[in-house]
Amino acid sequence: MSRYDWIEGRHYRTGEPIAVKIEDGGVAQIRVSERREAELAWLAPGLTDLQINGFRGRDFNTLPFDEAMVRDVTRDLWSEGVTSYYPTVITNAPEAIREAVATIARACRRHAEADRCIAGIHVEGPFISPEDGPRGAHDQTFVRPPEWELFRRWQEAAEGRIKIITVSPEWPEAPGFIEKCAASGVAVSIGHTKASAEQIREAVRAGARMSTHLGNGAHPVLPRHPNYIWDQLAADALSACLIADGFHLPPAFIQVALRAKGDKAMLVSDAVSLSGMPPGSYETNIGGKVVKSPEGKLYLAEQPAILAGSAQMLLWGIERLVAGGLCSLPDAWDMASIRPASFMGLPQAGGLAEGAPADLVLFRRDGDRVQLVQTYKNGEALL
Repeated sequence: MSRYDWIEGRHYRTGEPIAVKIEDGGVAQIRVSERREAELAWLAPGLTDLQINGFRGRDFNTLPFDEAMVRDVTRDLWSEGVTSYYPTVITNAPEAIREAVATIARACRRHAEADRCIAGIHVEGPFISPEDGPRGAHDQTFVRPPEWELFRRWQEAAEGRIKIITVSPEWPEAPGFIEKCAASGVAVSIGHTKASAEQIREAVRAGARMSTHLGNGAHPVLPRHPNYIWDQLAADALSACLIADGFHLPPAFIQVALRAKGDKAMLVSDAVSLSGMPPGSYETNIGGKVVKSPEGKLYLAEQPAILAGSAQMLLWGIERLVAGGLCSLPDAWDMASIRPASFMGLPQAGGLAEGAPADLVLFRRDGDRVQLVQTYKNGEALL
C-alpha cells in the first residue's frame, strides 16, 4: 500500500478536475487541478455496504471461520470500492451467532485492515417471521421471538460491535426489544416480516429506523392493500435499503421507493459468499442447494422463485440504476456511500469534502459501466 499527499480526479458530482490533499488520513484541502479532464479518472467517496454475508467463496455464516478469513474478505472488498462495511450474520443457532460475531470482533482486534473497514456487525435474524416467504432462505429451525438477554450475550461476545439488527415486528416481544436496542445505540431494521400496519407503526414508535432490503423477504403474492411493503414505504421515519442487482426488485418498484424515500433510500449488496464466483450449482450452509445463473441471479434450487441473496456488489447496483434511467450516477453513488454512512453516523458521511476521512475511489466510465481504478482508505492506495 502507498500513501499519497495528493490525489487527483474529476469530482463525481461536478465533473470538475480537482486535487485532494491528504493529511493524517483525511481530506485536508481540495483545489482545482491543472490537469485536463480527459486525463483524469472520476473521484468519489468510498462505498459503505450495510449488508455483506460473504464474498468470493468466504462466508460469515459457515462455521467455523477464523480471523484471517475476515481480513481476507475485507481486502477483497477493496476491489469493489468498499471502504466500510457491516459483516452480516444471519439466522442460526444462538451459539453459532455468538461464535460468528466473536470471531469478527477478534479479527478487528488482530488485523488492522478489518478494524479500519468494519464499521460494525449486522445481525439479520433470528428474530424474524417463521412463515414461508417472509422468512426467505433463513432456516426455520432457528427462528425465534426477540429476546433481549440473548442479544445482550451476543453483543458482549461481539465486544459491542453489533450496530444493526434486523427484526420482524410481528412478535409480541418486538416493541420492548426494539426499544432496548435503540436505547443501546443499535440501529433496528424491519425485515423478513409479515407484520401488520399497526405492528410496523408500533416498531417505529419503539425506535426502528430502517427497512432491510425493502421489497424482498416477502410473500410471493400479497394483498393489493394493506400490506407490509406499502406500510414501510409510507413510514417517513424509516430509511430503506434496496438491492438493485436487477433480480431482487423490478425497476418500477425502485422508482416508487426512490420517490417515496428521497434521500432516505440506500443501496445494499446483500452479497453472499457466491458473489465473485462463477455460475453453477452450489451447496451452501444456509440455503442448501442454490443456483447461480450465467446472468448473475442466485436462487434456491428447489424453489427458483425464492432468491438466496445477491451475487452482485454495490458497483453493479450503481450501474443498474444508471443504465435503467432511475437516477443519475452521482445520486446512485451517494445511495451507496454518503447516505448509509450518514445513517450510521460514520465520519465517512462527509463524503468528498474537506475534513472527511480520505476514503476514496477512482473509477472510469465506459458507457453504463464503472471500471474501478483505485480504492483509498485514509489516503492509502489499497490495490
